[in-house]
Amino acid sequence: MTATTTRRPSSWLTREDCDLDEFRRLVEVGTDPSDVPSADRVERGVPVYGERLRAHLAAGGDRAQVQDEIAHVLADGAGIAVFAGAFEADVVDRASAVYQEMIDEQRAAGVAGGDHFAEPGANDRVWGALEKLALRDPQVFFDYFATDVVDLVSVAWLGPQYQVISDLNVVNPGGTAQTPHRDYHLGFMPLETAVRFPAHVHRLSPVMTLQGAVAHVDMPVESGPTMYLPHSQKYGPGYLAVGLPEFRAYFDEHHVQLPLRKGDAVFFNPALFHCAGSNVSADVKRMANLLQVSSAFGRSLEAVDRLAVSEALYPVLRERRAAGASAQQLGNVVAASAEGYPFPTDLDLDQPIGRINPESQAELVHRCLDEDVDVDGAREQLRAQAARRREVRA
Repeated sequence: MTATTTRRPSSWLTREDCDLDEFRRLVEVGTDPSDVPSADRVERGVPVYGERLRAHLAAGGDRAQVQDEIAHVLADGAGIAVFAGAFEADVVDRASAVYQEMIDEQRAAGVAGGDHFAEPGANDRVWGALEKLALRDPQVFFDYFATDVVDLVSVAWLGPQYQVISDLNVVNPGGTAQTPHRDYHLGFMPLETAVRFPAHVHRLSPVMTLQGAVAHVDMPVESGPTMYLPHSQKYGPGYLAVGLPEFRAYFDEHHVQLPLRKGDAVFFNPALFHCAGSNVSADVKRMANLLQVSSAFGRSLEAVDRLAVSEALYPVLRERRAAGASAQQLGNVVAASAEGYPFPTDLDLDQPIGRINPESQAELVHRCLDEDVDVDGAREQLRAQAARRREVRA
């Protein structure tokens, strides 16, 4: 009797592992409406959530059950979901006006914003838009991020204590399409770098971040809204495959592109094959606020001065709380602005006295609100905490 051994799968992926037939088997499936009972409809394989979901949550329906459905969509389903009318149009317009001021200032200063996947200067970009909006107009920031969908989907995919950043992107008429790609972390690396990470890191990377976009104008297809390939997030070697010619050709032939209305939001698994489309319209300046939400356990794409953001927002938070803002709204804004994770810190200075970890910045903001600490007192406590954590502006 001859002994046989089973070869253990390699811990490293290579381009030779990229099999277009296997890829097609994964992506050429539909989305069963019975798998997304909270959605209003399924459009070209993409679940679209709207009035049904809002009515369910407004009536006190099971939030965790909905989040379980969303997590299934992002992991094992289409990999993308649209949330129609997620943001109120007037709030979006107010935010757009603030962002347009920033764009005008950049143009006046001769600044041409770079782009990860398109030619520098092709689009108008506001990098670090979350921090800039909070510092320039905290009232608008409150109304924008009090919207529940960001927290709903972020917790569904990442759990609590997430970190939000945003970057505004305006693709002007004539702007050309991006190349198909995946997103942060491994998706922001050259293929020769990504291939150096073991296979289990390729599986880990998608669950470290959540990608989203908020439409700030109506986006007909001719304006070039993002193109997606549903179910492509499920392909293991996808960070390597997305750069190969045969996979890009398949994307070009089979992608989905959905029109959006102002206030619609899209959230998707960062491993989904996607890219912004060409703006062939005559007069639509396609403006979208690109959201990236990071796990508490990961590193966000940008450095945000969350001390400055928290100081700017605290007077508004206190004012809105006194005016009757709900705990959910307050919590959504604090989650989007303050640091929710207490590490890393200097444990000699910031000791976890009476608890397993030190107080996070977000917990400090909530405590100050609960205790009705005045603005100067809250600022003093925030800066003292920053000093204990050996952060800037102590």
